[in-house]
Parts: sequence; C-alpha cells; structure tokens
Amino acid sequence: MRKSARYTTLAAAGLLALSSLTACANDAASTTSSGSAGKGDGKGTKVKIMVGGLDKVIYLPAMLTQRLGYFDAEGLDVELLTEPAGVQAETALVAGQVQGTVGFYDHTLDLQTKGKAVESVVQFSRAPGEVEIVSTKAAGDITSPKDFKGKKLGITSLGSSTDFLTKYLAVKNGVKVSDFSPVAVGAGATFISALQQGSIDGGMTTDPTVATILDKKAGKILLDMRTPEGSQKALGGPYPSSSLYMQTDWVNSHKDTVQKMVNAFVKTLKWMSTHSAAEIAAKMPADYAQGDKALYTQSIKSTLPMFTDDGVMPENGPETVEKVLKAFNTNIQNHDVDLGKTYTTEFVKAAK
Repeated sequence: MRKSARYTTLAAAGLLALSSLTACANDAASTTSSGSAGKGDGKGTKVKIMVGGLDKVIYLPAMLTQRLGYFDAEGLDVELLTEPAGVQAETALVAGQVQGTVGFYDHTLDLQTKGKAVESVVQFSRAPGEVEIVSTKAAGDITSPKDFKGKKLGITSLGSSTDFLTKYLAVKNGVKVSDFSPVAVGAGATFISALQQGSIDGGMTTDPTVATILDKKAGKILLDMRTPEGSQKALGGPYPSSSLYMQTDWVNSHKDTVQKMVNAFVKTLKWMSTHSAAEIAAKMPADYAQGDKALYTQSIKSTLPMFTDDGVMPENGPETVEKVLKAFNTNIQNHDVDLGKTYTTEFVKAAK
C-alpha cells in the first residue's frame, strides 16, 4: 500500500487521492498489524481498519492503541491501513475492503443520504482538529472567511471533511460555494508546497502540517478549530470529528469484536488524558516526527484538547454536524437524516 505522490491540481484530484502525502505517510502507508497473529492461527481476531492519514495527529489514537498493545490485550489482530483523505477511507469501508474506518463522523450522515447504514461506535473527538491557514503572502487579503471570494483554498480532497468545513465557513460568512476554488492538495509536504508556491492562497489542514507551516513561517492561522472553544466559535457548537465508524450490519453481526475494538480505544483515550504530549510522542513511530521531535510534540500538545477521554459522543454534537452540512450539502438538505442511526453509545458505555 506504499504510494508516491507529487502535487496535483484540482483537475487531477482523483490521482492525488491515490497518492501518499509525506515521508512519514509513506512509511505509515505500509500495512501495519498489532501482531503477527491472524484469524487462521487462533492468536487473534483479524480486523482491518482504514485510517484517513495514519500520521495525522487528529487520528493519533489508531496507531497509539496499537503501540500501547491494547489491541493485542483484547485478543485482536488489527491491521492499520492508510489513505491520504477521509473520503478515500470511507470508500474502502463501503466497498467492503475493511471492517472499519478511522475518519470524520460527518461521513456517516452523508452516507445515510446515499442509502448506506454506517455508524460511529467510538468518538475520539469533540472538535474538528482542523486549522484554516493562509499563506504569508495572502495574509493581508484574507482576514476572515468573508474574504474567501475569488481565492484558491486547499483541501485534502473533494468530498472530504476539509471540503465540507471550508464550504460551511464560506456560506456562513456570505460567500457562495461557487465564489471560491477548492483545490485538492492533500496534507503534509504537498499542502506546504502548494502554499509556498502560491498554488493556493490558504487552506484547511491538521497537525503536524500546521506546526511545520508555522515553523517555516509559510503561513498564518486564520481559524483554529483544535479546541472545543475554537469549534464553538467557528461552527456554533461541538463538532465530533475523528471516530471509528463501521457499517451497521457488520456491527450488529460482530458485536463481540466491536466491543473489543471499543475497549481498546477507550483505554487509549483515558491513557492520553493522563499523559503529556511528550509521553504520547515517545510512543509513536519515530519517523512521524520527521526529524524534529520537539515540533512533533508541540503539534500533539496543540491538538490534544480536541480528544474525548471516554469515547462518548459529545452532547449536541450530531446536531452541530447536521447544521454544518445542511448549509451547503443538497443531499442533507433534501433528506431527513436519522441522527440516532449515525452513532451508537452501546459499546462505550459497556467499556466503562
């Protein structure tokens, strides 16, 4: 699953979706397993999980759970796979290539309007963990989302959560979706390159990309949604994002396995809540720091406030997500989404 990539324009967004984005993402793109055991040797139940970017701090609980040995402790042999954007991870789940996806909860609402029953079984976060960055050159011209008109704004890929949130911020601030140009630039090195070269005026990304941009002085923060407070200010409420979501039919027919998965993730979230960013960084693969341990540690510290400590869906979170999507998504506008079917608290309650 190791892939190579170079920056691509919007017209070639489909190609970018198949590519890896950073050196550490290239390493993460190799399938990794929590043990050598598979279903066939009796040492663990095999589960494949697709992550929308294993090296992204917003999805850190996936790799951290493996590194802490919590999958093994639950009798699971978890294979972690990676795609550069959540929408590709979603596609892998719907296609039946994997049993679960670590990605944004908002995809469960969008999929329901397309006749797909998918639900979040453990909620990692209560804020998007996303940051709207503007290039140093364009900083004087973009002081709020009201200035998005006529601009080229970077997103991971079309149909991704960064695409959703960028559109909402524009519409909320009086800018039509057709008034700006979303450009699929991925994350990591490709995002930074696009920003530096002027291929985009700004864009939405996460840590560790944010920390690297600030360190290089390549851009400035316009909106910071890495904290519940930032989510409230930008979106009007908690925005549950990173989660483990699965097809409802599979959940109902594999409840014992799902419970073990949730047990492992809840243990990780609790562990994260009682350990420092430096201690968390020390548990992660060394190459995730890309040669700068201090910068990587800072990126974790900046993003930590977004995470829950119990895996429970934040109160009013689904309603905020629906409100955001309804602002621009015609599928959501034209359907009555049953929010109760987009997540379940059954397993996190049992994990307690």
